[in-house]
Amino acid sequence: MKGRVIGAAAVCGVAVVAIVVLGVVLSKNVVYFRTVSEAVEERAGGGGDGRLRLAGEVVPGSITETTRGVRFEVTDGEATAEVIHRGDPPDLFKEGAPVVCEGRWNDGDVFASDRILIKHGSEYEPPDVDSGEKASGDKANA
Repeated sequence: MKGRVIGAAAVCGVAVVAIVVLGVVLSKNVVYFRTVSEAVEERAGGGGDGRLRLAGEVVPGSITETTRGVRFEVTDGEATAEVIHRGDPPDLFKEGAPVVCEGRWNDGDVFASDRILIKHGSEYEPPDVDSGEKASGDKANA
């Protein structure tokens, strides 16, 4: 009986330690998602020093290539933020594209991004396929 109690206490102790370690490890890997307005407001209030994802739309006419990547602005319709991305942007990156930029604020008010994700709709539209009919120039034998 005494051995079972000690064994159960040991298993519970190991489980608690495992949960605490797992919680600490996972909390360091969290990347918060913010709209441009939320991120700019948080940055103006002195916060926003950690890594985050900035969601918005690429402002038309703001894309400029740099030696190490691309510089552009994103907006959510209320606020605008300047982004410097290091690396090649995705193929679908263009003016007006909805994007999620992952990175952090640098010393100024510029968002330093090292990853750009393109947001897109979740509905797939298949291309039109011929219904199997012959072209209008072909005539069926009668």
